[in-house]
This record gives sequence, structure tokens and C-alpha cells, in this order.
Amino acid sequence: MAKTAWECIQLIRDKNRPTIRDYVPLLFDGFIELHGDRLYGDDGAILGGIGRLGGEPVTVVAEVKGRNLAENQACNFAMPHPEGYRKALRLMKQAEKFHRPVLCFIDTPGAFCGVAAEERGQGEAIARNLMEMMRLRTPVISVVLGEGGSGGALALGVCDELAVLENAVYSVISPRGFASILWKDAAREQEAADMMRITARDLVELEVAERIIPEPAGGAQANPAQAAGQIADFLREAVKKYTATPIDLLLQNRYDKFRKIGAYLE
Repeated sequence: MAKTAWECIQLIRDKNRPTIRDYVPLLFDGFIELHGDRLYGDDGAILGGIGRLGGEPVTVVAEVKGRNLAENQACNFAMPHPEGYRKALRLMKQAEKFHRPVLCFIDTPGAFCGVAAEERGQGEAIARNLMEMMRLRTPVISVVLGEGGSGGALALGVCDELAVLENAVYSVISPRGFASILWKDAAREQEAADMMRITARDLVELEVAERIIPEPAGGAQANPAQAAGQIADFLREAVKKYTATPIDLLLQNRYDKFRKIGAYLE
């Protein structure tokens, strides 16, 4: 039986769920982490670097979650600052120069909305990523590992193919934020989650995502190596497919993909 959105949220918020730091050694050989946006500083909420996927050089850009208080403080509870998105874009442009596919991993409740982030141009940093990723002349493949919230997630989600782990969610706003705005009652978070259509199944049905990556029974935390194997299978297939696609056709298809997203009633 398919899980409800709320059941999925409980699974992805489990402190034992694998994070990108668990997946990197299982997915990539010779990974080298790169730091900084060359403008302000480094952001622990975004991990970036270069590695090999089945012998193929790739650029990896990922949002980082922690498992305990110290880890979460180091990555700002997976809420990137503008310098994180600028670091991500710097690495994507480098990948374009050297013809490396870009692999993005989404796992955030949303971009950090503090005063300092706004002063440093949070909205502009996210918007620039959306614009530049749309025309990046190299394959871009994104995977939602757990929580994909708002523009903070979309800033790594403009891609040629979006895959979602079976229990992951991807939404324009968090269920708590939805309930707070719509009903002025954050306690109705579960009710909001189950009406927002944010599960992997919903996303594929609505053509927001193209692929569901299976998870072990009990979620990825039950067997991280098995989950990583499923992710690796998808990534190898996608990299092979999109590196073989002529770049102008790739860009046109990417543009068309986002132009047609959306379901509405008049």
C-alpha cells in the first residue's frame, strides 16, 4: 500500500536517514570536495566537488543535512545561504567548461531566510541559479534524497531529468508553512501534507519528476548501501543518455520540460 505524504515525511525526518555525506563514498570514486564562492565565503549547507561515477568524471553539488546538533549547526540545518548557491553555480560553470555532467542532490527544508542571507542577496542567488542552469551547456541530473522545500530546493532542481527517492517529498512550501499561511495554524501540518500532492508518486503523475528511485522496506535508512545502489543505477543510465544527446537538443528539451510543468483549473 502506498504511503501517505505524512508517513513519508516521518521517514525522511528520521535522524538515521542517510545524508549526502553517507552517499558520496558509496557513489563516487576519488571524490574531491571544493569550497567557497570566491565572493564571500564557504557554506556548509552545500557540498560540492568532483568525482568519478563508474569511471566518468562528474561534478557533484548537494545540500547537506546533519544527524545531530553539532552536524546541523555546521550545515545550518540544511538551509543554504546565498554563498552556497553561488558556490554551486561556480562549480556548475566549471563543469560546463570541462564538459562534465552535473549531478545535484536535493535535501533541504528551504533556503535560509535570515536577515544576513537577505542582505547578501538570497533571492538573487536563487534566481540566478534558475536562469543559468536552464542554459548550462552540459547535462544536469537532480535527485531528491529526502526533503525538497521551496526555492531552496529548486535552485538545484533545474535539470534534464529529476528523480525522487520513493519516500522523498518535493514541494513549493513546507507543510508547516502551508498550514500556517492557509489556516493560521501550524498544528495542521499533517492535514496540509496529505493534501499538497508532494510524494514521489504525485510528482511523477504531475510530470514534475521523471523517475522514482526505489528504497528498501523501512526507507533508505534500513539499508543505505542498497539505496545507494539504486541511485547509482539511475545516475549511470541518465549520464549515458544525456551525454549522448546533442547539446542544443538537450537545452531545448530542458526548456520545454519546465514550460509545460503545472496543473491548474480555470
